[in-house]
Amino acid sequence: MKKIQGITLFPFIIVRSKKPSKVLINHEKIHIRQQLELLILPFYIWYVGEWLYHYIRCRSFWRAYRQISFEREAYDNEEDFEYLKNRKFWNFLEYND
Repeated sequence: MKKIQGITLFPFIIVRSKKPSKVLINHEKIHIRQQLELLILPFYIWYVGEWLYHYIRCRSFWRAYRQISFEREAYDNEEDFEYLKNRKFWNFLEYND
């Protein structure tokens, strides 16, 4: 689990580093928005369900993680610090295959 630098458990962002990067914080803020849109609990159910689906298909923890639509949206936009100002509602669906 050394690869995990941060996790968002609404309303908290928990990070490993004492000085997390702006990119990491922005990534986690995108997850906060996703969680709010899905009224929190359904987000976690959807997240785990999507991870299980991808894991069954590829048999790799990290590849399954990177295929989750919530993660794809967050990784694709983590360096855009204006993203949340312009983001469409439920935009993670654009990343769902």
